[in-house]
Amino acid sequence: MKKVLNQRHVHTWQVALLVLACLSAAAMPRAHAQTQTKPGPLLDTYPNHTVRMLASSAAGGGLDITARAVAQKLTERTGQSVIVENRAGGNGVIAMDTLEQSAKDGYTLLASSNALLLNGVARRVSYDVRTAFDVAVMMTTQPYVIAIIPAPGVNGVKELVAYAKGHPGALNYGSGGIGSVNHLCFELLQAATGISLTHIPYKGSAGVYPDLMSGRIQMICSSGVSMAPYLRSGRLRAVGVGSLSRTQAFPDIPTLAEQGLPGFEIGNSYYLYVPAGTPMPLQTALNRAVNQIVNLPDMKEKFTADGAEPGPPSSPVEFKSAFVKEYEMWDNLIRKNNIKLSD
Repeated sequence: MKKVLNQRHVHTWQVALLVLACLSAAAMPRAHAQTQTKPGPLLDTYPNHTVRMLASSAAGGGLDITARAVAQKLTERTGQSVIVENRAGGNGVIAMDTLEQSAKDGYTLLASSNALLLNGVARRVSYDVRTAFDVAVMMTTQPYVIAIIPAPGVNGVKELVAYAKGHPGALNYGSGGIGSVNHLCFELLQAATGISLTHIPYKGSAGVYPDLMSGRIQMICSSGVSMAPYLRSGRLRAVGVGSLSRTQAFPDIPTLAEQGLPGFEIGNSYYLYVPAGTPMPLQTALNRAVNQIVNLPDMKEKFTADGAEPGPPSSPVEFKSAFVKEYEMWDNLIRKNNIKLSD
């Protein structure tokens, strides 16, 4: 009798444990889903109200589109609104001035490109951008491509340099304006190779292409996406891409570095800046969240279509160090070669 009771007792507990296990298993997916979708602050108290993300460009451009995509994901993740405000004008100076005067609390961010750094080098602002801003995170990076009107025997850097040395000043290149990235791209190329080119500045990159197609100018350095239709049709020929390794968007275009210009790197990246002195735990939390966001499959697909890639998973301290080094590189290049950055 005792043995039978013990068997019944064991059987009862086995049934109870089995029922609990089934209930727990049924509850787990729901709890996991709640954990995955429930919004919350990046830190214990941040953010707890609306965040402004200034964009230093007009609505509809690449920077604006990237900023809005990241802002939407941050809104979904934190449960607090992240609002994009376009502050175009002055090649980004208006947005820079707004951030420089903002509180160091993480509630005003600035989405801007390399133009912020170059505005500092060109002394277009009254403050030193190296001490005025910190770089919280790089959202995306997009290498530039040097392209030319097709010419017999000119297929890469070596042939281009040889032709330019034989015809000093004869080759014209267009840019979106003095001091722009596509202007300084060719200044860097001239300094690296000893060639002499003629600069034709425009009020924005859009005006360059009609003159390229008409033959008034022969070269451009810009994003691969903007020139992709001309490359595909054969109306432009890519000389090289300004990344240190070949890109996913244009794997068949050799880098300038692999063609005899080691370390040659030129492109445009979109960053989130904060006022210098913004608490580092806040910057680090923002950095991690945005880095996760830009590496989401749907975001990476969007960037690849635009010829861009997610920014590297570096810390704010590492980004700031790279920012200062790049500032000094351009500053030295401009002073050494007496490059004019004003009309």
